[in-house]
Amino acid sequence: MDTDPGIDDAAAMTMAINSPELDVKLITAVAGNVTVDKTTANVLKIVHFFGKDKEIPVAEGAKAPLIKHFEDAARIHGESGMEGYDFGTDYGKPINKTAVEALHDAIMAEDSVVLVPTGSYTNIALLFKEYPEVKSHISKIVAMGGSISGGNMTSAAEFNVFTDPHAAEIMYKSGVPIVTVGLDVTLKALLTNDSLNKLKDMNETGKMLYGLISHYNDMSGGANGRPMHDVNTIFYLLHPEAFTTKKMWIDIQTDGPAIGCMVGDIRGAYHDGKTNAEVCVDIDADFFNKWFVDQVSKMK
Repeated sequence: MDTDPGIDDAAAMTMAINSPELDVKLITAVAGNVTVDKTTANVLKIVHFFGKDKEIPVAEGAKAPLIKHFEDAARIHGESGMEGYDFGTDYGKPINKTAVEALHDAIMAEDSVVLVPTGSYTNIALLFKEYPEVKSHISKIVAMGGSISGGNMTSAAEFNVFTDPHAAEIMYKSGVPIVTVGLDVTLKALLTNDSLNKLKDMNETGKMLYGLISHYNDMSGGANGRPMHDVNTIFYLLHPEAFTTKKMWIDIQTDGPAIGCMVGDIRGAYHDGKTNAEVCVDIDADFFNKWFVDQVSKMK
């Protein structure tokens, strides 16, 4: 996982770390929702919370986008990136490797891995440029980001792609199979208020998530609930049958007023029928809520 926690990132890590079907080999942090020192600390907090310090290494990554000026989302996630729960101060340190070095070593040690970026794609772009050989060891990328129906940073651009559009362009041109989990589904799979309230007294994990999500200022779901954008990547890995997808070619706008816009060739008309992504366009939101609550009920 490559992430920028961020409250929904924390929930995504929670689901991944505790899933018996997934084997999390490494979590790397990138500047995004808050600065990289804070996102790294937040990854360490979640890994430590679940007692996985010795099993899951954490590495610190890029401090800024490749070219574009850095713009965080502290207004959404709070100054620390994970307001709402006291994780203490003794949660360890990242390993003595950069995110790119750690990603290279972890990926090359396996025959095949799934890469799950839930923040800006800066680390991924740097990895592909410095170590292109890793591509043959990645079966697919399941990436939260983008939208083919409108954005949340501008009318055109979603936050992760907007943060570093040049990195997104590199990733989508990499030739690695990509599943795009964007706003087209994450704004449908809202964690309802009823589901959130069930977490509060469920267990310590529920208390933690309730605290974080209650401080989450992403109100794009309105009165219907909170969007758990990044969690949808983990939900996809475990339950792809809950998603409707469409294969298409994705281009990324890297300048001008539409910077960060994801453009999908929805008719297959402009790239000789070629595709570079499988874009999630619909989701079973009721199943998502049931799954989310059921998963937390099994945790500590």
